[in-house]
Amino acid sequence: MAEQIYQRDVYGQELAKLGALDKNIVVLDADLSSSTRTNLFARQFPDRFFNFGVAEQNMMATAAGLASCGKKVFLSTFAVFAAGRAWDQIRVSISYNNFDVKIVATHAGITVGPDGASHQALEDIALMRVLPDMNIIVPCDGPQTAEVIRAAAAKPGPFYIRLGRSKVPTIDNKGEFEFGRAQLISEGNDVTIVACGIMVYEAISAVRSLAQKGIKARLLNMHTIWPLDSASILKAAAETRFFVVCEEHNVFGGLASSINDIIAEHCPRKVIRIGIRNRFGQSGEPADLLKEYNLTSLDIEKAVLSNIS
Repeated sequence: MAEQIYQRDVYGQELAKLGALDKNIVVLDADLSSSTRTNLFARQFPDRFFNFGVAEQNMMATAAGLASCGKKVFLSTFAVFAAGRAWDQIRVSISYNNFDVKIVATHAGITVGPDGASHQALEDIALMRVLPDMNIIVPCDGPQTAEVIRAAAAKPGPFYIRLGRSKVPTIDNKGEFEFGRAQLISEGNDVTIVACGIMVYEAISAVRSLAQKGIKARLLNMHTIWPLDSASILKAAAETRFFVVCEEHNVFGGLASSINDIIAEHCPRKVIRIGIRNRFGQSGEPADLLKEYNLTSLDIEKAVLSNIS
């Protein structure tokens, strides 16, 4: 069984390490530092940590102000509050000015679980994807989260980094993270499965089961939603018969939509979407919600089998 790790634990630990190396880093939070794990940075560097309380819009505006003065800003809250409640401030104050602000949003997706629809961000990638110059990353596990945080710290400009609430399995042999370039997890010329975040592990299970049935699936971990690795997508479109795109997000406006945009223009292929089918979330245990919303490895496998000929 793969090791299970909280991505937000890794984020907090990596942020504290970066804080020791770069005194220009400041961290902001909106009264959720124990949940987002920015409290690990706050304990070591209290003079560079600012808690804004339940005032996400003010936090985003202040982040822009600090960045305008040359600070490297990391800020965190739950994804539903970051992307939704403070979208105007992200658009006008951060993205428009191309400021060096790293929005690390935790508790994204349906696996927030018992907190229910009000706290389950299923639209956040879509909201961020329409903003010019906004870099969007959804790491697949704990170790990749550490690589992503380091990469974001090294690259100037705004980032939206999407993390979940629950522990996620560690994926072995996926290679090093490279910003803007998908990771090829498995080779295959029958179908291309593209996944991000927690759906990568589900997709790996589906690929293994399909292999036992004689179907060779190519699997891409599309951790960087923007800028999207169009070269890998078009190569897969030319070499495989169709796509199955898997995301813990609404099927509209997220990863599947991004891929559709590219292949529709350059190399049309059928795209099957595994995601939240334009529904709100609900309270429940994460594993039960994945089944309810058809986000399991079995659902991915069924999508391939029902569309292959």
